[in-house]
Amino acid sequence: MDRQDYNDAERAVDQTKWTVNDYAERAKDYIREEKRNNRVATSEGWMARAKENIKDAWEDTKDAVSDAWEKTKDWTEDAADDVKDAGEDVKAEWRKSTN
Repeated sequence: MDRQDYNDAERAVDQTKWTVNDYAERAKDYIREEKRNNRVATSEGWMARAKENIKDAWEDTKDAVSDAWEKTKDWTEDAADDVKDAGEDVKAEWRKSTN
């Protein structure tokens, strides 16, 4: 995995992390929003909102990790092909020099 892919995956993972303070601030926002809309804020409502946010972040993380995997896999396959080709070239040169 090259550095950019690693950074993309790391950034996606970082975006999924909510610290305790982040949770508290977001919970306060949820409560305020519910009050503005004349609704009762509930633990279940808050959990549903948090779950949606985490679900979206998880999808982003999976996409970044999957892309990184595919690029790495392709790179290793290409590298293996290059090594094989180089080995064939060396064999051909060896045969030429020994005949």
